[in-house]
Amino acid sequence: MDEQPSQEPAGQPGQAGQAGQAGQSRQEPGRPLDRRAELSEFLRTRRARLKPEDVGLPDFGRHRRVPGLRREELAQLAGVSVAYYTRLEQGNGRNVSAEVLDSIARALRLTGAEHAHLTHLAKPKQHKKKASVRPQQVRVALRELIDTFDGVPAYVVGRRSEILVWNRMAAAVFGDWSEVPPQERNWARMVFLKPEYRELFVEWEQKASDMVSFLRMDAGCHPDDPRLSALVGELSVKSEEFRRLWAAHDVKEKSHGVKRLHHPLVGELTLSFESFRLVDDDEQSMITYHAEPGSPSADALRLLASWGTDATRAGTSTPQS
Repeated sequence: MDEQPSQEPAGQPGQAGQAGQAGQSRQEPGRPLDRRAELSEFLRTRRARLKPEDVGLPDFGRHRRVPGLRREELAQLAGVSVAYYTRLEQGNGRNVSAEVLDSIARALRLTGAEHAHLTHLAKPKQHKKKASVRPQQVRVALRELIDTFDGVPAYVVGRRSEILVWNRMAAAVFGDWSEVPPQERNWARMVFLKPEYRELFVEWEQKASDMVSFLRMDAGCHPDDPRLSALVGELSVKSEEFRRLWAAHDVKEKSHGVKRLHHPLVGELTLSFESFRLVDDDEQSMITYHAEPGSPSADALRLLASWGTDATRAGTSTPQS
């Protein structure tokens, strides 16, 4: 378990921490995210959230200079030397084994998404040079399918939280995205930069946190994506909330749950959502929403459906970004 990671230069002391504290606010558009700094800050923030009593270690009541577990405590739990773990937390993880990462993930009590993110950062996959900037395509059959969902808001989201296609009901609930320039059809941009979405989502803070967690997960898989780096840079400059949430290094996979909305036309909506990752393209997910049968929200969805394109000015044929 106590293998030796690569001895790469660790940079100036505190460099990774400064990057995390700034929340990548100085990220230059188009420049890749610093994978080593991301690894360092992710491990540091995960360690900081644990207390000795959380993991069965004694706390002798001494003054702790750092929040959460000390490095030596985490190394003890993971079964590696302090020097090894220190080098890993400094971003030197190129030669770390999957077994060691599994042990550290267990010691840090990582979720499945966090474990996957750690692996992406420490052992990045090699991508083709232009893979991160190629246009995202949605199959015609899938576009046709979501248009048949009568009364069910549905859309397909891709990399960087980009909205690729949607049906008429999604436009009725979330707004007419056909009126938004293709380069701005992005959930993160809308949530943080458009005031109407603060009004739409009753729990806006949770929606904002989820969006940043999704972007963090994407960044771990594709740190060399210039469009993602540009998006992070733009949002960091324009939104204090985004900077704060980005610096937390939380990650999450799209899943399922309930969203409460305050719709400008029909009022309160409580909708359950489901996420379906596409088998032939795991960078795209179809998201659907539905209301509990017989509920006021179900009645409100039927009312929105009856207004149709006159209310939303969104047709069933959606241009691709």
